[in-house]
Amino acid sequence: MGFLIIAFILLFAITTLPNIWTKYILNKHRTPHPDIPGTGLQFAEHLRDKFHLDIQIEETDQGDHYDPIAKTVRISSANAHSNSLTAITTVAHEIGHALQDRDDYQPLKQRTALVERAAIMQKFAGFALMATPVLIPLMHTPMVGLITFGAGFIAMGVPVIIHLSTLPVEFDASFARALPLLKEGQYLGKKDHRSAKKILFACAMTYVAASLSSLFNLWKWLKALKR
Repeated sequence: MGFLIIAFILLFAITTLPNIWTKYILNKHRTPHPDIPGTGLQFAEHLRDKFHLDIQIEETDQGDHYDPIAKTVRISSANAHSNSLTAITTVAHEIGHALQDRDDYQPLKQRTALVERAAIMQKFAGFALMATPVLIPLMHTPMVGLITFGAGFIAMGVPVIIHLSTLPVEFDASFARALPLLKEGQYLGKKDHRSAKKILFACAMTYVAASLSSLFNLWKWLKALKR
């Protein structure tokens, strides 16, 4: 019982606290900034032209992200029409992904390919798990157990691989591209540059939390199989 309580507290800490902290940091810097002349959307267009990126820029209600397949930077409405530090830093991060794509950054290409394959594998895993109760009475063979194990491993293991592959991509976009971009372009003062670094670090911690959470879920599933 004591171990379960500790495990629950640990899981709560690694999955919930980073998200709470990230929301706090983003909201803290979401107010309009008097020294930033343009909105997030205008900043994205400026960076696209500056770096000669062959990409589209769109406003979205699905959250800020870069789509390497459609070659599109999508900016949330909250950031598209704001000149806050959160908006500008977020845009710099997404443009960082576009720069990765332009430079043929292999971890990004590998993650993109993995996500595409994972969608197909997850569909197969879901179908196999649903079919297991039907197959067990019809097929008295160890093959059913192998199918169930394989489907479960795909369902639990693939998210772990995706989350782990995401970490270097996100850290590179933030700290090897977005931060230097903001500093070298002198878009922010020294104080704001430090705040931008905090914003990017806070967001990065959410990916770390997701990776740890998926690892924890996989560990619980493997432990259950041993019983």
